[in-house]
Amino acid sequence: MDTLTTTKPLATYVVRHADDNLVLGQRLSEYISWAPELEEDLAIANLALDHIGVAHHLYDYAAEVEDDGRDADGFAFLRDERQFTNVQLVERPNTDFAHIMARQFFVDAYQVPLWDALARSADERLAGIAAKAAKEARYHLRHSRMWVLRLGDGTEESHRRMQAAIDELWRFTGELFEADDLTDELAAAGIGVDPATLEAPWRRTVLATLAEATLDEPHETVMRTGGRRGLHTEALGHLLAEMQFLQRAYPGLEW
Repeated sequence: MDTLTTTKPLATYVVRHADDNLVLGQRLSEYISWAPELEEDLAIANLALDHIGVAHHLYDYAAEVEDDGRDADGFAFLRDERQFTNVQLVERPNTDFAHIMARQFFVDAYQVPLWDALARSADERLAGIAAKAAKEARYHLRHSRMWVLRLGDGTEESHRRMQAAIDELWRFTGELFEADDLTDELAAAGIGVDPATLEAPWRRTVLATLAEATLDEPHETVMRTGGRRGLHTEALGHLLAEMQFLQRAYPGLEW
């Protein structure tokens, strides 16, 4: 057995969501000290910590389920790019502040209904992690939505930048709602959630916010996909090279 992959459906499912949060947390941490104001620097740092914290809890649980000697560090730092199963949206670079908030808003609008649904999971451990994550996700959504509104309905320049960010990132949102045999199996067992059921609440939140922010809904029809299968954009490899450097150079370091 390849010790860097999962063999049990529940572990695989949990790692997917852990990867989403770890990669997004790393992306956010890269922007600390670059935010437009001190309060936002602190907010972004807290967002990063929240996502990385959720990832750590999920990796810990996946390690227990898989029971092959790995721990959270093994999942985070000792897998290669093709072994990560995060959606491509969370790995997109920090182009500018508008892109950071648009990416965060799209993820937050997805994670609120995701964690709410998983908080009712038949798996008590997963439900407990999700219940805590749901509280944080609602705060995250309020924060990112505020910035979409503020920039979209602000100056001509802020509107232009936010519209450009929405247009650029829209093609990565379809992957959030893709189902496969694994999600079907765990949803049928009452453990996981069918991603397709999350699209309607996501669209309600996103489209209402875009309208209020005087932003146009993109009409992208070709959605990027493949992250859940280990197919990523060029951005993820660079992110992992930086994130994993110390662990690879000095094996045995702990979080």
